[in-house]
Amino acid sequence: MKHPNILFILSDQFRAMCLEDDPVRTPNLDAMSSQSVKLSQAVSSYPVCSPHRAMLLTGQHPSRNGVPMNLNSANMEIIPNLGLRDGLPTWASVLNERGYRTGLIGKLHTEPIRLPDDEIHGEGRRDDGKVWDAWSPHDRRFGFEFWYSYGCCDLHLTPHYWSTDAAREERTDVSQWSAEHETDVAIDFLENTPDDRPFALFLSWNPPHQPFDELPPDAPLEYYEAMSPQQLLVRGNVDHGSDVGREAARIAPMYFAAVERIDTELGRMLEALERLGLADDTIVVFTSDHGMQLGSHDLMYKNVPWDESMRLPCLVRIPGQQPGETNAMLTSVDIAPTLIGLAGHGDAVPNEMQGRNLSSVLQGHEAVDVGEVSLYLRWPVESDPTSARGLVTHDWKYVVTRDGDGAHHSVLLRREGDPYELNPVDDPATEAALAGRLVQQLEAADEEWEGVEWLRARAQSETA
Repeated sequence: MKHPNILFILSDQFRAMCLEDDPVRTPNLDAMSSQSVKLSQAVSSYPVCSPHRAMLLTGQHPSRNGVPMNLNSANMEIIPNLGLRDGLPTWASVLNERGYRTGLIGKLHTEPIRLPDDEIHGEGRRDDGKVWDAWSPHDRRFGFEFWYSYGCCDLHLTPHYWSTDAAREERTDVSQWSAEHETDVAIDFLENTPDDRPFALFLSWNPPHQPFDELPPDAPLEYYEAMSPQQLLVRGNVDHGSDVGREAARIAPMYFAAVERIDTELGRMLEALERLGLADDTIVVFTSDHGMQLGSHDLMYKNVPWDESMRLPCLVRIPGQQPGETNAMLTSVDIAPTLIGLAGHGDAVPNEMQGRNLSSVLQGHEAVDVGEVSLYLRWPVESDPTSARGLVTHDWKYVVTRDGDGAHHSVLLRREGDPYELNPVDDPATEAALAGRLVQQLEAADEEWEGVEWLRARAQSETA
């Protein structure tokens, strides 16, 4: 299997805990996990939709790829040229140039909003006053030969798509749960790919992302509604008595019901590979773009440095590869070069990609680099003037937040022995070392930040 097929599946806002301690039934993912390499330390370097997706496509950090925040009309007023930059190589373009039939099905959310056209022909303007959805021009498909996608539309029961040759005004409207419909399209893609071409398919499901109540009729909502808040929210950093805790308990049954239905769609995809005789020739990856707090740290959503938001589910099923678990820290920018490497084209990883090709680690040919790190990144937006930068190592998590008035706050956490991240550590020497290392990592990533001078001073504080 020199050049295998690649099936890359992403489920939006599907947190790693859904495959760990959350009380959600995932029989198909459990079965896949038993056949896969499980990455226990896969992380989203910027745990929000657009930035992570841009990084996983390009292998470049936000300042290089042009997507340092979510794509919507309000953020485009902050950064007018916000959006994935023209001409960037992606894992899809590299594999397509090497003969792969590449495809994208579902949500992308890296395209600039072009008003008024996208408001008229896409999802429209939401209650928050913003336009989120966008059509991608034909010359901005970044290597995807087959296209059945949209920008950002959160109408799970009435989704819409633009097909490969469709103009902006020629969208396809559907009355079916989006993940189920996209699975139908993906199976059709598999059935119609020529035998003499490998395929690389990106299947991007929007659920279990909100709106949480837009569930298909067969979603097992009653099963989770019968559970108590303590049974639903089992992590030790949830305050069940707070307003956020109560709201999380209200949302959790719907969220878990969507997760279970996603598991059903995953099962359909794996069954189709078997039925079509493709399972032994196809590497399957299941992951997400970020997680969800769901009450942990008294927060509901994402874009924060806590594990519920940052850590990703990540299963890589490689035919002929012994299953197991690795603590290799696959980060957002590592996904593109690693997919190219898994396809057997590691020598074709573009120099522009800043991430690492971890395919040899996943295939058991190389040991995990115990010195590897992930950045944590967050830009200020209209609703939150703070920004943050951080560093995750195998031993530590270090995050510095810069307020809108220029004040800085840092938190240092020892990862071992503190699974709920409740015990900040006061260790000036370790903080100084990590501050210096964070400066180095930001410079290597070509990421400027107004707080760098504060970091430099912190790094020097123990040696002065």
